[in-house]
Amino acid sequence: MKLSRIAKSARKLADPFRVNNGHKFRLKNYAPGDTLWLKAADKPKAVEALQIGVEALAELQERLYAQDKWAILLIFQAMDAAGKDGAIKHVMSGINPQGCQVRSFKAPTSEELDHDYLWRYTHHLPERGRIGIFNRSYYEETLVVRVHPELLEKQKLPPETITKDIWKQRFDDIRGLERYLSRNGVLVRKFFLNVSKTEQKRRFLERLTEPEKNWKFSSADIHERQRWREYMQAYEDTIRQTATEESPWYVVPADNKWFTRIVVASAIIDALWSLDLEFPKVNKLARKQLELAREQLEQE
Repeated sequence: MKLSRIAKSARKLADPFRVNNGHKFRLKNYAPGDTLWLKAADKPKAVEALQIGVEALAELQERLYAQDKWAILLIFQAMDAAGKDGAIKHVMSGINPQGCQVRSFKAPTSEELDHDYLWRYTHHLPERGRIGIFNRSYYEETLVVRVHPELLEKQKLPPETITKDIWKQRFDDIRGLERYLSRNGVLVRKFFLNVSKTEQKRRFLERLTEPEKNWKFSSADIHERQRWREYMQAYEDTIRQTATEESPWYVVPADNKWFTRIVVASAIIDALWSLDLEFPKVNKLARKQLELAREQLEQE
């Protein structure tokens, strides 16, 4: 299948979940179990389509790397057990490791707390020609820190900076950062894997029941689950305040992993295709040098 046809199909699949302007965004309008026109019986076809998408991503990533002008930053946010790790693993399985940089952000270190809150994230932005993946990101500052405001105390902020406007100010900071990145050749795409509370419970029970999955479970997961409503309000406000045309959010249904992965792959294909990537063209002088090199090799 031609790359242009794959890109067209990818946009059709990803667009329903894209949020360019958060003004009217409401999380309740995005169902975690949505699969569009696809049904459970279509899962084998979706798996096959994902493989086609992975191959297309590999080709587009090679062009991105060769052109060496753009960088891509993919941000993944979600509640626990929504499938971030699996989505990254499956969707990016065909990407050349040299052209991809993955960074998972845990609790900040003492060194990171001695800097401004964006420092540890900007420190790991992707180089030109590469795809950067943030598994969690600076959006934790408007999500977990908002749900647990006591974490602000650990950031050593001057007391006068912690006002009722602090979240509005952080949204301003993040929009400014993403605007700056887009103006400097870094394409930003953000994914919220939207899992339902019911499906999260099922996955937690699965982790507790199956020994090979026990390692995935943490007692902290249960504590965070108890604040589900607060997190959903924080996610809704974050997406509403930071969804822009140049740095959109994708609110991806996450109750069916096979559908989640194909939507994520489609959105990334659409992003790369929008850059009109091409392999660098060789000028006449360089072509003559290549021809000379070929002749020398043939004469050996």
